Amino acid sequence: MKGDRINEPFSESTYRSVNYYNWDWFYECGNTAANSGNTGTSFGNSAIYLSAEVCFLVMIVSCLILITTLFIFTVGKSPILRVDRAGVAIIGASLTVATGMTFDQAVGAVDYRTIVLLFSMMIITSYLNLSGLFQLVGNYSMSKLQTKKQLLFWIILSTGFLSAFFINDIVCLLFTPVVILICRRMDLNPIPYLLGVASASNIGSVATLIGNPQNILIGSLSHMTFIWYMAVATPLSLVGLMLDYLIIAWVYRKVLNGLLPDCPPLDGVINHKLIRKGLVVMILVLAGFLSGFEPAVVASLGAALLLVTRHLKPNKVYAGIDFNLLVIFIGLFVIIGGVEQSHLIGQLLTPRFIQNVQSLPLFTLLTILFSNVVSNVPAVMMLKFLIPVTSAHVWWASMAVFSTIAGNLTLTGSIANLIVVEQAKKQNVDISFSTYFKIGFPLTIAMVAIGLAYFRLLFGI
Repeated sequence: MKGDRINEPFSESTYRSVNYYNWDWFYECGNTAANSGNTGTSFGNSAIYLSAEVCFLVMIVSCLILITTLFIFTVGKSPILRVDRAGVAIIGASLTVATGMTFDQAVGAVDYRTIVLLFSMMIITSYLNLSGLFQLVGNYSMSKLQTKKQLLFWIILSTGFLSAFFINDIVCLLFTPVVILICRRMDLNPIPYLLGVASASNIGSVATLIGNPQNILIGSLSHMTFIWYMAVATPLSLVGLMLDYLIIAWVYRKVLNGLLPDCPPLDGVINHKLIRKGLVVMILVLAGFLSGFEPAVVASLGAALLLVTRHLKPNKVYAGIDFNLLVIFIGLFVIIGGVEQSHLIGQLLTPRFIQNVQSLPLFTLLTILFSNVVSNVPAVMMLKFLIPVTSAHVWWASMAVFSTIAGNLTLTGSIANLIVVEQAKKQNVDISFSTYFKIGFPLTIAMVAIGLAYFRLLFGI
């Protein structure tokens, strides 16, 4: 019966029903409620009954909240008020709850596996940074390099490798000032090396489900095994890093020609005891991922073990946690949950539209477009509804790969890019949109073409 369908919880199977969503649905709500002795339709699982007009109003409000949030995510901050991405996530989530979504529904909309995994990996990365590991690796590598191109290759390779396991945003936050310091000590143009950090962090993070925030989210939503995805994505990541080096080396061939001058070691405290403990814990965490254990539990145990120490103040570790990013995730979960509860997505994703995007190349183009317009994480939260039931793991994997590759198309394509640019700006190094685009555009086009061919060869789609 129609009335039964109206009051059932909203789910993916619900909005895939052919007869469910059209604009007559609102009038159906009122008619069904009137026949049952109520005054409207229930909102999600709530016992509150709303009229057809109020149902429509709730949908419009949810749409406005989503559009406003995505706009500020696109431009980085409000052009009128001093509201940044984290701020609009809080405001949007609060308005979502205030305009129809119950508090329990808001709590249920948050994927806590994603939040716990992201938070735990931030603790591990912050600990390893304070131990001096990244500085030790940098000093060792610098002592072995002789030419400018070798320096570029090392920066791309090390950034890509670390981004696969330590969240690319944080790697960029740590590497950018170090690269600028090295370049200034050697009197080098830092631009090509910083472009290498930004682009390699995106490409390297493709390789695993913990390399970047959107992959962490996809891993939690899709339940793909860590080792299966890594086996699929790592070859593409390695090819991408080589392409990255070749493109930057060619575009800046004059700047990168010649030998490196001598450079003194980087200053800073290196605690070998903390480094050994951190590496042991990280190896155990990766072993847990590869063994198929729950990633959030494994990562949280690793983070907890590192916090048991007599040599490092916990507040220093906490200082390395990007709490803004965690707030953004939680806010987006609530906002998208509100849109889902309002049935807006069911109205937009008609059977004909869904059928038209059941093509991996078209889905890839949508992923790249959305990732550059609204950023990677919001794009994943919106496009997850288009994943088909059949071969779902392949489509989830393609979303993880191409939403990350899309970050290299433009300067604003990923948070990692913006971190590099903002950190460089503080050091009086300017990276313009066109400067980045010269590298990002050919790199992204080549990677998308290779990626589509790779998925077709591997999975036949």
